[in-house]
Amino acid sequence: MRMTHIPQLLAALLLASGATAYAANNHSHAHQHQALHGGVVAESNDIDYELVARPEAITLHLRDHGKPLGVQGASAKLTLLQGADKSEVVLAPTGDGTLQSKGSFKVAAGTKVVALVTLPGKKVANVRFVLK
Repeated sequence: MRMTHIPQLLAALLLASGATAYAANNHSHAHQHQALHGGVVAESNDIDYELVARPEAITLHLRDHGKPLGVQGASAKLTLLQGADKSEVVLAPTGDGTLQSKGSFKVAAGTKVVALVTLPGKKVANVRFVLK
């Protein structure tokens, strides 16, 4: 083989290995970060948090790899920021994978929500949402 073909051969090998590495990193995993309850989804530490905010109730659904997460002993404190208005809401477990509070809430598109979620075993997650 002539020496002039070596750079072309190296370039072809690099392109082929780059395509393989890209395909390996672009894999699909078992859980998709999609809203299953009509809310807004954020992920933290491999847990999907879906916030459903309505004027009469605020619900936080927790999923671990697509399955509802056990929330016995869990809690969440939400801070809602809308313009200059700031309010806080405490959520409690209501079922498998669900924390909720009922009442009267000011929620509208653009409202920013910061959730401090405490899971059993003292695991704490800080999750941020912007309502649509």
